[in-house]
Amino acid sequence: MPCCCRHRKCPEILRRVPAFTVQVGQQCVQVCPPCAVPLFCIRPRTHISSFRRFFLRGDVPISREYGPRGLQHFIKWHTPPEQLVYERFLPLFFDGLCESTFPYREFVRHGISDMLAVGSEQQIFQTIPMLIMPMREALNTRNPDIIIATLRALQQLLRVGPSIGVALVPYYRQLLPMLNLYKQRRVNICDRIDFRGGRRIGDVVNDTLEMLERYGGADAYLNIKYMVPTYESCVYNR
Repeated sequence: MPCCCRHRKCPEILRRVPAFTVQVGQQCVQVCPPCAVPLFCIRPRTHISSFRRFFLRGDVPISREYGPRGLQHFIKWHTPPEQLVYERFLPLFFDGLCESTFPYREFVRHGISDMLAVGSEQQIFQTIPMLIMPMREALNTRNPDIIIATLRALQQLLRVGPSIGVALVPYYRQLLPMLNLYKQRRVNICDRIDFRGGRRIGDVVNDTLEMLERYGGADAYLNIKYMVPTYESCVYNR
């Protein structure tokens, strides 16, 4: 690119300098734009999950249930889920939320749904500190399918009982940074019909934040607002 100044000692070609440096104010320079940050690139895990390792070893009492087409239950429990030790198996299933391959992905998601559906509030309440890190790792993969599955599991976890939402408030600093990143990824479809059936990540994130505020008690909104500044209350702004 030729230079436009008329200085006698000016070179014919502009010197390229990085942006946001002192060299930008010099003459006869061309500013290079900064590199784009890959915020939404998928970051897969470098190691297999503990769920897959324990499942292949035969320590998880489930198997694939084969039946007629349209069967509702994907897995077969060899031990009823309500009789399992939740402190051991529920964190193990949550650790498998990072799985994106068949059939481990289906085993994990159906297993979490079944265990949260039949487990008592006291059993699940004791496992909450052990569920935070697996959910955080699943959200940090930045895979939209894994993030949506993790948020669906979090929503079902909030519905277990009133004490669950209050117990999750101290862990918002670990869970909400990734929700703040994806909160604005919403699509305006105008008057068209949405055939994705609630599979848009921005809508799922907003629904999860609203549930966290409703079930989290009096301090939930302040903690959400601190981590997600663009969030507007669904309780106080009616």
